[in-house]
Amino acid sequence: MKISLNEMVFYGYHGVFDEERKLGQRFVVSVDLYTDDTKDELIHRLEDTVDYTQVYAVIRDVMETEQFHLLEHCANIIADRLLSEFDLIQMAQIRIQKPSVAIQGSLHSVEIELTRERT
Repeated sequence: MKISLNEMVFYGYHGVFDEERKLGQRFVVSVDLYTDDTKDELIHRLEDTVDYTQVYAVIRDVMETEQFHLLEHCANIIADRLLSEFDLIQMAQIRIQKPSVAIQGSLHSVEIELTRERT
């Protein structure tokens, strides 16, 4: 099964530049979580699947309480937490979008994507 949480918006203090970490900015996070397809028919209660409200809380905690110079590091921490805290997740795909980028020019956003499988 694939469980997706799309375009969660958080205010965080991440970035290479001191001003980014001082002033903060918006970040948009999307995740796709994959579980064991052979167990899909056994899902009848919340306890049988991944509680996406708890997933949201983990991501919010990382995005809003920690600081990272690089979004790549941030995505790795999110992946680590999701795979360690939710036994049913077999693979997590994390996308973090930074709408306000300190680049001279016209740019909608920058986005990184990380895929991590349980080992």
